[in-house]
Amino acid sequence: MIELEAVGHTFGEREVLRSLDLTLTEHRIGVIGSNGSGKSTFARLLNGLQIPSTGHVRVDGLDTRKKGREIRRLVGFVFQDPDVQIVMPTVAEDLAFGLKHHGLAKPEIAQRVTEVLDEYGLTEFRDHPAHLLSGGQKQMLAIAAVLAVRPRYVIFDEPTTLLDLRNKRRIAQLLRTIPQQVIAISHDLDLLTDFDRVLVFDEGRIVADGPPPETIPHYLAMHT
Repeated sequence: MIELEAVGHTFGEREVLRSLDLTLTEHRIGVIGSNGSGKSTFARLLNGLQIPSTGHVRVDGLDTRKKGREIRRLVGFVFQDPDVQIVMPTVAEDLAFGLKHHGLAKPEIAQRVTEVLDEYGLTEFRDHPAHLLSGGQKQMLAIAAVLAVRPRYVIFDEPTTLLDLRNKRRIAQLLRTIPQQVIAISHDLDLLTDFDRVLVFDEGRIVADGPPPETIPHYLAMHT
């Protein structure tokens, strides 16, 4: 499980997260809130991309302050902009990149790349320049590259923001079916309606926490 104990975070004098105490055990957890509410900072704390100014974040008992490398093997992170994550010239090379950093042998890397290309509908793009893919294809490549290393948890930061309706539906179906625990930060409320739990952030605090039929109306009421 992922646990937060008395977590706070500041940027300079600006307090962006305040006194968070959470245990995240549900299979699919959504995170919503206005821009500047702290939700993106919260997401980055969960795999050690950022370290809390106060308190502790633990993943399976490992503290992000001390075990960042091990935690990043457990917790994958899919950024809002896939171009941030795509680092190699071709689709297959990009998928192989993360696997190499996880210490897999060449034969296993080759096998897993082939499996992942097939699983995520990217086989015909194996040798295609990664940065010339469509927006939806790039997003699928970024997700596939994270899932290829088989993390236990996956954080999605606005996974559908740049996508058309067809690709939004593909991502929504993917989030329903992958075995990993999913934590999705999103403005797309429809994406989260069948999640197990939704957290609502406001000014660095959680102001609602529960099933979507309770928390999403609370969020909407805040903005009417």
